[in-house]
Amino acid sequence: MCQFFILYMKFAIGQKKQMTQVFFEDGRVVPVTAVKIDKNVIIDVKTPERDGYWAVKVGSGVIKKKLTKPLQGVLKGLKNSRWIKEFRLNDDQAQNALEKFTRGLEFGVEIFRPGDKVTVTGYSKGRGFQGVVKRHNFAGAPASHGTKDQLRMPGSIGATGPAHVFKGRKMPGHMGTGRVTVKGLEVIKVDREEGVLYIKGALPGSFNSIILIFGPGRFVIKKEEVKKEEEKPEAETKENSDDVQNQVQETQNTTGTLSGDDPEKVDADSGVQSPEGNQQKDDSSDTQKDDDEKNKKEENPDTTDKTEEDDSTNAEEAKVHNDDVKENK
Repeated sequence: MCQFFILYMKFAIGQKKQMTQVFFEDGRVVPVTAVKIDKNVIIDVKTPERDGYWAVKVGSGVIKKKLTKPLQGVLKGLKNSRWIKEFRLNDDQAQNALEKFTRGLEFGVEIFRPGDKVTVTGYSKGRGFQGVVKRHNFAGAPASHGTKDQLRMPGSIGATGPAHVFKGRKMPGHMGTGRVTVKGLEVIKVDREEGVLYIKGALPGSFNSIILIFGPGRFVIKKEEVKKEEEKPEAETKENSDDVQNQVQETQNTTGTLSGDDPEKVDADSGVQSPEGNQQKDDSSDTQKDDDEKNKKEENPDTTDKTEEDDSTNAEEAKVHNDDVKENK
């Protein structure tokens, strides 16, 4: 038995994979990014009364190392999720969340459909320490007539009067690994067997980095209920065993009838033929053998007479031979 429920917001945790292309029947080619979505599990539903806001805490992946005690309490009774993220909900979206979302409920890529509009959040690739030309798109100094070693310099960073550098000044520094959100992306293809989602365009992050996918839409989850096998009563079990014994006895009787045995001479419990049945079978075999020999003699009388003459001739020759042997002695 399965239950379906709908929430008007889709969300999942995925891993960014390689970029590829999807070819359509009309000849269009769309560049897409593959996102691997393993089974996500609901860990908790946060409410304004308890936590001050609506949110769904979701876990994904599996971690092998030993968990800290706080995480052991959060994931008690669930798989050891490698990544744990929260998805905020508004009041309208959260009306069904508290009633329908249960701890331990799993879902995956099947909640998405081709054509869905989604928003993707991830962390950009790390670029290390970069200058102002790459980091802030500075144009650099003029490259002719008197410019020396100043082509990519930042230039002046402020006046001398204030005696300090104002906050927010664009200067060289660490670049990348920032939280980036891209909106208005389209789902092109959903591969349920492999658990891969193909989203049009480029996504933030490096290979195998974690990204959050969410957007409006019908969130349909299939919840399977496992039925426990009920123990059968003793009376029903005994009745079934009696039926099996009766079937075995009928099969043995049928086998004995087909082989020429008397079913009454067969032991019903062990299926072994009794001595009386064996003796009767031997007598019938001897009788059948005598009848066959008699039929052969009636069919070929010449052959029988010839055999008798040959026997008498052989006896006479043996007698003559014995007489000769005596005379020689």
